[in-house]
Amino acid sequence: MKAYEIWDDENQLSIGVLQYFDKEQRYIIELQENLDEWTAPLLFTNYVKRGIYTIPRQESYLWVKERVIPSGRQNIDDILRNHKMAAYDEMRMLELARGKCSQDSMSIKKIDTLPSFVVERQKKNLVDCCMCDYHVVLCFFADHVVKKLALEQLKDVSGIDKVMQNQPLFESGMVGTGGYCLTFNDSIDIPAKFLYDVKNEMPIESKDFETYVQKNIWDTTQVCDALSCTRQNLSYMLRKESLSPLKTDVKGNLYKKGDVLKINGKKLINTNMV
Repeated sequence: MKAYEIWDDENQLSIGVLQYFDKEQRYIIELQENLDEWTAPLLFTNYVKRGIYTIPRQESYLWVKERVIPSGRQNIDDILRNHKMAAYDEMRMLELARGKCSQDSMSIKKIDTLPSFVVERQKKNLVDCCMCDYHVVLCFFADHVVKKLALEQLKDVSGIDKVMQNQPLFESGMVGTGGYCLTFNDSIDIPAKFLYDVKNEMPIESKDFETYVQKNIWDTTQVCDALSCTRQNLSYMLRKESLSPLKTDVKGNLYKKGDVLKINGKKLINTNMV
């Protein structure tokens, strides 16, 4: 993951932080909480008015998109050649332009560590989840909080009605980019903060842990299938500590599904669900 401070050159004001998750090629913007509708980027004023400072990935991407030369530009080959680029790279284009845009006075600067306000917010991000019976979800957060929630409690979120009407779509639920959302088929997102802020969570029962083990724990064969790799490749990942097994055995190991999918940003998506 790469991080960049967003800076308003005209007002000498820190706007927030742009995070780029390179494995997934996704963006998330965290805004400073001292912004208002006049100092926030125009694209995000509606969020700021509602007290939302973590910008969803779709809107974060729109902010980036308006600042880079599109891949379909007529003279794109000449531009790539001038910058010694073998292929079009959206993030590299953004870096070369320092994130500047003719419509405002903002720019970006790479930073090595995330500011404390971002780290604090990320404590409420998801680290794991499990789809249970009756459209119930087990949510595990970075600050070790665990909640059992019914999607019915979040029916105002766009697209949740589709999820509740389509069981395969519901079963596709998984942790989204950086833990910032629960995503279904990588197309319908529930922000992690919405899940965290639900007050009337359901009591967790022993059968919920049984469901978690059945759905979220994979054996060696399942991991190799998901990563399209051999057991030898998997052994190499273990030696490099790219992946850690929950339990080792001479006949095979056990792994958390979420850890496996983080290896290469892989998504288990069925495009026929929606």
